[in-house]
Amino acid sequence: MNKPTLLIAPSLLTADFLELGKAVRMINRSEADRFHLDIMDGRFVPNISFGMPVVARIKTLASKPLEVHLMIEEPERYAEAFRKAGADCLIVHYEACIHLHRNLQQIHSLGMKAGVAINPHTPVALLSDIISQADLVTIMSVNPGFGAQQFISHTLEKIGQVSRLIRDTGASVQIEVDGGIDFKNAASVINAGAQVLVTGNTVFSSKDPVAAIRRLRALRN
Repeated sequence: MNKPTLLIAPSLLTADFLELGKAVRMINRSEADRFHLDIMDGRFVPNISFGMPVVARIKTLASKPLEVHLMIEEPERYAEAFRKAGADCLIVHYEACIHLHRNLQQIHSLGMKAGVAINPHTPVALLSDIISQADLVTIMSVNPGFGAQQFISHTLEKIGQVSRLIRDTGASVQIEVDGGIDFKNAASVINAGAQVLVTGNTVFSSKDPVAAIRRLRALRN
């Protein structure tokens, strides 16, 4: 059985915010597949990052799709604004959505792909009733809010649980893993069934970020 295609989505959260244009151009010329943009409101997570104006400016330079990860409360209030700013995929958190099915419908109605993220403490089984409505499941392998955290090893078991849920429901969903991925654990994450790796610190702390992305992509073979 062939391994699924591996996609790399560098997170700009750990880039130098004074050099965002440089970071965007680097990702453009690299083997990365899309941008991962973390939006934080200081309420759902204990940090604040950036909002629609920055996403819109990134969009003017980016030659690859933007997946926007909303780590915010009441994401439905801002979905259309992020679509207008340039989001190609909008990821909302299970824990932040009172009416998750409605959230996913809204995102699709706006012409974007819809993702649902789950925090480390959230059981995979809670996705069983909505997984067929999503294009992407983002498994948080750290507690959301900050970059450069240590990978939570239980994530490997959760990847397997999501894989089985997808198989059992017949859903067409990508599995993305976000947080603490480095060259020591990336192969295990891929072997567990991850199809998309969100990488921030591993890329942007490297002396050669383009080579770091290439090295991660090579792990699919």
